[in-house]
Amino acid sequence: MHWIDLRSDTVTLPTPKMRKAMAEADLGDDVYGEDPTINRLQELAAERLGKEAGLFLPSGTMGNLVAVLTHCGRGDEVIMGDHGHTFLYEGGGISALGGVHPHIIPNQPDGTLLIEDISHAVRSNDIHFPHSQLLILENTHNKCGGAAISRQKMLEMSDAARKVGLAIHLDGARIFNAAVDQGLQAKELTDMVDSVTFCLSKGLCAPVGSVLCGSKPFIDKARRIRKQLGGGMRQAGVLAAAGIIALEEMVNRLKEDHERASQLAKGLSLIEGIQLDKGSPKTNMVYIKFDPSLNLDADTCAVRLGEQGIKVGITGLRHFRLVCHYWISDDDIPKIIYAFREALKKVKKKPQES
Repeated sequence: MHWIDLRSDTVTLPTPKMRKAMAEADLGDDVYGEDPTINRLQELAAERLGKEAGLFLPSGTMGNLVAVLTHCGRGDEVIMGDHGHTFLYEGGGISALGGVHPHIIPNQPDGTLLIEDISHAVRSNDIHFPHSQLLILENTHNKCGGAAISRQKMLEMSDAARKVGLAIHLDGARIFNAAVDQGLQAKELTDMVDSVTFCLSKGLCAPVGSVLCGSKPFIDKARRIRKQLGGGMRQAGVLAAAGIIALEEMVNRLKEDHERASQLAKGLSLIEGIQLDKGSPKTNMVYIKFDPSLNLDADTCAVRLGEQGIKVGITGLRHFRLVCHYWISDDDIPKIIYAFREALKKVKKKPQES
């Protein structure tokens, strides 16, 4: 069966050109700094993000962890949103491995943090309190529907952090989606932060890897921490080769994923009982939910969709996240909409309460 996999853009496979580049990559020992393909990727990534240097890592989770451990010492405090990826989905690594304390403030529906919340979260100079050291932002914001945060909002939040003495790290896993959505270069959304991590293995289609970018002294320190965490990968240019293709050829086409997400959202919204959620569509993500009157839960629906070759991400009792990516075609969109119609066909609405 040909599967249409909407669970995430992490399911993307490397393109034929990436596979060829991986097979032919010029290699060396990256722990010694001698892998020319990794060095080229790191330089290209830093240039695209407007930073002095880059560091190739196995994953975005490790990239964010290395960033926090580079900015902070044990007992320091990191301020972040309550819907942030580092808070929700990274295994508590900053606390378990770094002894860094998270301070959570509310994300707004568009993924931003209120200026007053940032300011008020910073601790006073009191021996009872941890030292407020770092602010983490996220763009695009996954949990907030894939929202792309504007340059103006990024500047406002960063300025608020600077005024209270915080360093700033950006979880930019899908920063290129945000940039394409707004017609900007990625560096226009990162020049206000101290460090940024982005993923090569999501919409950019590389099989493995993320890059952490920042100043040269920051990356020098981060390289040591990467080694401590077991992230020194030796002849990993075979992976970096795909990352170079990703940056050179896969960024501009992200707009196709955004357009297909819009088409999918429009079609699904016309099905009785399906509602768009979290302001969808935003960038390449469509969040939907079932009307409570439908006698159907997400797990049951997912089984029915699976019988039609569709894989979906379940995010709640009646909620889904559907992510468009390189391997979702124009022809797939009507098939997905049809599959949802079929899955809902036998559903009987719950009787209205009198």
